[in-house]
Amino acid sequence: MSFQAVIKSVLFLALLFVMLYMGMNNPHKIDFRFPIAGVTASEPIRAPAAIIYFGVFAVGVLAGTLLHSSKSGKKSGGKEK
Repeated sequence: MSFQAVIKSVLFLALLFVMLYMGMNNPHKIDFRFPIAGVTASEPIRAPAAIIYFGVFAVGVLAGTLLHSSKSGKKSGGKEK
């Protein structure tokens, strides 16, 4: 296991801790509006703040994973022949 993988794992766990901490301290319901999507323009989503935070975080992680893992024709870490 490389040291870089350990650092990434520790940083990811720190982000998860922040999500847990926010969820524990924000149990009340909030109105979530995202008018660009069109779904919440007339009727906001009313849910516990922790669920909204987790949803936004999950979308960001998935988007970052997809952008990071997309194949652009370049190989990282190796020499091109």
